Amino acid sequence: MSRKPLPARAGERSRVELLFDRPQLLSQLFGQYDQHLVALENRLGVYITARGNRIGLEGTAEQVALARDVLNDLYQRIQRGEEVDAGLVDAAIAMAAEPVLDGIISAERGTAPSVMIRTRKKTIVPRTPAQAHYMRELTTHDMIFALGPAGTGKTYIAVAQAVAQLITGSVQRLILSRPAVEAGERLGFLPGDMKEKVDPYLRPLYDALYDCLPAEQVERRIASGEIEIAPIAFMRGRTLGDAFVILDEAQNTTPAQMKMFLTRFGQNSRMVICGDPNQTDLPGGVGASGLADATTRLEGVEGISLCRFTAADVVRHPIVGRIVEAYEGKEA
Repeated sequence: MSRKPLPARAGERSRVELLFDRPQLLSQLFGQYDQHLVALENRLGVYITARGNRIGLEGTAEQVALARDVLNDLYQRIQRGEEVDAGLVDAAIAMAAEPVLDGIISAERGTAPSVMIRTRKKTIVPRTPAQAHYMRELTTHDMIFALGPAGTGKTYIAVAQAVAQLITGSVQRLILSRPAVEAGERLGFLPGDMKEKVDPYLRPLYDALYDCLPAEQVERRIASGEIEIAPIAFMRGRTLGDAFVILDEAQNTTPAQMKMFLTRFGQNSRMVICGDPNQTDLPGGVGASGLADATTRLEGVEGISLCRFTAADVVRHPIVGRIVEAYEGKEA
């Protein structure tokens, strides 16, 4: 591996050498064509050299410390059998630069976070401090509002937590809902019966389910009624007890719909409401959104948690975060 050294930044230069005891794992750590090391160099401003099972880091003391923490964290993940990809590398870099969250991220860098969600197909760990806080709130509050732009893991983490609780028997049902709001298209012109018309709107929920459970289990549980996926209109008149209930794309509900949905809350239930307050397909815009109305009314109410995400928490391709910032501003 040979790359042009980066220019020195202000501050005293430091050099550290890391020794890894399992050389066979380093191809995963480095990535194809050393792309993970290149990402570290570009994001943290360090210069990296690799020889055998040794990695040299050069830069300011702070840059080198961050790069060392990231490499150690990624190496431990690989040892545990986790798959390291470009998204996880970016997330690890972002996490390393954040302040330590007491009780969530160990003060000793490079150790596994104490909060995680285990499902039949994978174990989900937080990739940003906001995700870590969100995962903790999912275990301690009955009603959680997850607010922020697309790609921050709001719905995915909620579905994973719901699946985990369904598997362990903590709840008996998993109910996933979305408003079927027309965004330029008309439902009446779509082919098929009502289920076929609304299923495309609910597809992201199916995708998250299939990522956490084997396909045959998803189909069997849907057939038995353990898992229900339906538009929000189908919730009217019901009491959703002993269930984990998720409302996705909540910014597309009206205030009346949101009130109806929230008052469906039953005994031994947990409810998660996910949405982006700055993006709505309602004719009246953001001001007509039931999500904005509910968060204004319910913030600070006992038993209800509001978890906010920003563009910095986007865990899709890094360009998605930059797009969000371009449209909504860095403080969105």
